[in-house]
Amino acid sequence: MSKNLGTARLLLALAAALLALLLGSIPVLAHDGDHEGEGKDEVGEVDPDFPTTALTGDQRGPGAACVDGRAGYFPCENVNLSSYLPMADIGGGRGSDVWGWTDPATERRYVIAGRDNGTAFVDVTNERRPVYLGNLPTSGINNVIWRDIKVHGNHAFIVAEAREHGMQVFDLRQLRSVDPAAAPVTFNETAHYSGFLRAHNIVMNEETGFAYAVGAREDTRGCAGGLHMIDVRTPTAPVFAGCVGEDGYVHDAQCVVYDGPDTRYTGREICFNSNEDTLTIVDVTDKAAPRQLSRVGYSTAAYSHQGWLTEDGRHFLMGDELDELRSGVGTTTLVWDVADLEAPRQFSRFVNDTTSIDHNLYVKGSHVFQSNYRSGLRVLSAADVANGNLSEVGFFDTWPEDDDTAFSHGTWSNYPFFDNGLVIVHGYDGLFMLRPTGAAMRS
Repeated sequence: MSKNLGTARLLLALAAALLALLLGSIPVLAHDGDHEGEGKDEVGEVDPDFPTTALTGDQRGPGAACVDGRAGYFPCENVNLSSYLPMADIGGGRGSDVWGWTDPATERRYVIAGRDNGTAFVDVTNERRPVYLGNLPTSGINNVIWRDIKVHGNHAFIVAEAREHGMQVFDLRQLRSVDPAAAPVTFNETAHYSGFLRAHNIVMNEETGFAYAVGAREDTRGCAGGLHMIDVRTPTAPVFAGCVGEDGYVHDAQCVVYDGPDTRYTGREICFNSNEDTLTIVDVTDKAAPRQLSRVGYSTAAYSHQGWLTEDGRHFLMGDELDELRSGVGTTTLVWDVADLEAPRQFSRFVNDTTSIDHNLYVKGSHVFQSNYRSGLRVLSAADVANGNLSEVGFFDTWPEDDDTAFSHGTWSNYPFFDNGLVIVHGYDGLFMLRPTGAAMRS
């Protein structure tokens, strides 16, 4: 009997080894291999010195100021650390997208942070003592890293790549009644939209009250992964408004009421779409009849990921998520001249001395706040962007272990739009409350 048991154990061990070998030969691809970069589900080794508790209040200490290139454990330049919450302190899992909301009634500031298993709500009114108020569990049937949030008025709109997730609507005014002593609590969604079952990202035009789900799959309206337009002017009753499927899958976009230099389109609602290998500009004023104004590629395209307009509407700054990985270039930001919406041109690029992969960037004033995976937050000056020039004026490295050209650690996104200058950075390793100083201070 013992001989038979030993044989069985040997066979099981051989089977397990064969399975591990087979699985090890299959690359981990984002979006089931269809879209975006490779390796986002990898789990790397964590430096044993990486902080595992919040650096808040009395724990913050003088090391949180950026002095001689360090804010405590973290390399920096012109960016101070106000506080840090590791993932374990905001519900666990892996972090992804982040957005913010300022309560118009109380003027309290809140962070809405995506995780692979839900959405965390954090009160950052006292940036040195943030309070994790609670969790909205995922509505999907599996946990995935891709979760994206935007805000319109007093409601958050949340999508994810989780199967059967749809779009969650959450009334942010609920946060007013959470007793910090009882936190964290578990929230329920306020409303739900099921015009698609999965979406990679969501875009919001707060001025018009329209949301744009992008990269949607199992889309019951047949938008082909393009702009799935939703009227959220009544937030708790979202209504399908139309599709932009002409150029297929849209990875990310910025949609604005246009007031830039191309006066033919003043007052029109225009979307600037990062479409995997092009910048595609669409007039979506008439949701029943959107019109593509231009579709332009560029010679170094690997994966057109995301971008943001300068505040004068003349330039569009774009990150290509895979050019560093595939071409071996330094962290690269593409500069587009979009003064003519029907003929945009990519005319310059800024190549940083880091090797990390870029992700989301946002423009506030003359500064660009760029989340770059393993090299953290990079603050760029766009003061001379008209001549194609960007320059780094500050940084905060959220993953000090390395700046490798790889996914898995570091920052996914940031939110630089709080009126008090606080910048929120979020990603795989936690939530950082940062305070740019000197040349990196927001203008």
